[in-house]
Formats: sequence, structure tokens, C-alpha cells
Amino acid sequence: MTALRGVLFDMDGTLVDTERVWLDVVEAAARRRGRALDAGRRTAVTGRSVGDTAAMLHGHLEAPEEELAAELGADFAARLAAAVEPRPGALRLLAALREREVPTALVSASPRAVVDQVAGTLAGHRFDAVFGAEDTVRTKPEPDPYLAAAAALGADPAQCVAVEDSPTGVASARAAGCRVLAVPSTEPLAEADGVTLARSLTDVDPELLSSLVAREDGMTGCARE
Repeated sequence: MTALRGVLFDMDGTLVDTERVWLDVVEAAARRRGRALDAGRRTAVTGRSVGDTAAMLHGHLEAPEEELAAELGADFAARLAAAVEPRPGALRLLAALREREVPTALVSASPRAVVDQVAGTLAGHRFDAVFGAEDTVRTKPEPDPYLAAAAALGADPAQCVAVEDSPTGVASARAAGCRVLAVPSTEPLAEADGVTLARSLTDVDPELLSSLVAREDGMTGCARE
């Protein structure tokens, strides 16, 4: 385990089953204005921050950007307060990493208040660093959140594995120089340089994550077919 210096987890759709909740929130905002989201817009908002989503959709929904952002953020937080469901295998993987003393970070495009709220539901797991949308100048798909998380762990990004579920998150982690384990939730993902696919976190353990940082640049794989 010496090569692996940190595991950087996305939150929505990766550790907790909230990506569908987010899409429901955005679609509800559209319905209230007599609009619908096409497949392209659904894909575009997956993994995006509240602010980015409001900026992308305010013209389509004919709503002021700040008003739409406040509405989306409040609705999302309210729905998460009602129930947060960990993704299969998430708690077991977090416990295994903590047992092996592998540092972990939570790296999300959700508002920090929502991130803190959800982090408290993960069976008491204590992340070594936590980042929400407001904690970096730019959020996903820019590399800033993952660069900041690796720095907070005192690690080179290439020594870290980012665990992601969305194209937006994968793009952010790759741009930062992290190895990526992609576990799709609502959107399909493809293998690429530095990106390994897994069907579920139930198929993932610390040994697999450690093997990803030991691979030579340019290698790809599919975890445990």
C-alpha cells in the first residue's frame, strides 16, 4: 500500500445515492416553469454544482440565475435531509481504507453545507479533507478541487485515486493528474488513459486502488469483469 497516498471520493452518485435526487430537483424546477429537460441537458447538469447548473439553465427556464440557484440548493438540501442512502459497498470500502490508514478526502461539487450534512451520515467515517463547491475558485470539471484535495493530504495527484461516477467528475480528476476509478451511476462512462471502470464499489478494495497508482502511464483496465 506504499504507493497509494490518498483516495479522493466524489460524493453524489459515488458514495451516496443522490445523483438521481439532484436530477429530480432540477426537473422539478423546470416543471414549475412549464418546461422539460431533454437528454442533453440532463447529462450536462450531472455532477455539476448548483451555481453552474443555474448558469446553464436560467435562459432555458427563463428564471434569474441567482433565484434559480437558491431554489435548487434549498430543494436539494431539503430532500437530502429526509434520507441519504449510501451506495452499495461504500461503507465497507471506507472502513477498509481507514483500517489500512490510507488518507481519504471528500471532493464534491455540492454546496459545502450539503457536503457536511451528507458526510455525517457515512457511519462516522472521518475524512482527512473535505471540499465543497465554495472551497475552490473553480469547481468540477476544472481540476481545482482535486488539486486542492491532494495538496491537503500532502500527496502528488498521481499518487492518488479519484473515485467518480460522472463525466464531469472524471474530467476534473484527470485534469488534476489523478488516477481515476469510474463507477457509473446515472450516466455511462468509458475507459480512457488513467481511467479504470468498475461496476460497483462492492467490486473495489484497497488493493485494487493501490494497483492503479502502480500502473504505467497510459494503461487502462476494467475492474473485475
